[in-house]
Amino acid sequence: MGWNIRYEFNDSDLETSFTMLKLFLDSQDEIPWDALLFVTGHINYGGRVTDDLDRRCLLTILEKYCHVDCLKEGYKFSGSGIYFAPSDGLIASYRDYIDSLPMNDNPEIFGLHDNANINF
Repeated sequence: MGWNIRYEFNDSDLETSFTMLKLFLDSQDEIPWDALLFVTGHINYGGRVTDDLDRRCLLTILEKYCHVDCLKEGYKFSGSGIYFAPSDGLIASYRDYIDSLPMNDNPEIFGLHDNANINF
């Protein structure tokens, strides 16, 4: 849901973003953060977004995940520390982390206030 319009994102948007991410990572020595943000935010998902404020919101959320700091050990995606990229390990450790996450995502993971759940 955007500021003014409800957008119908689907699995093909996510699959295209994964494909582009893999292509960028396989073809370049360094991670092209700006290109990832542009392709994902302006083309893959942003291509459906017609309102300027909605696009700004989308890009602001994506910027939280498309930058070099998110690869640093101990980086948290939210203030509570619930959301983070787990350290390298066995697949069981990743599954345990995923199982420990809340069943419904808190708005904080998107940089939103708890009141966002009321509107949603």
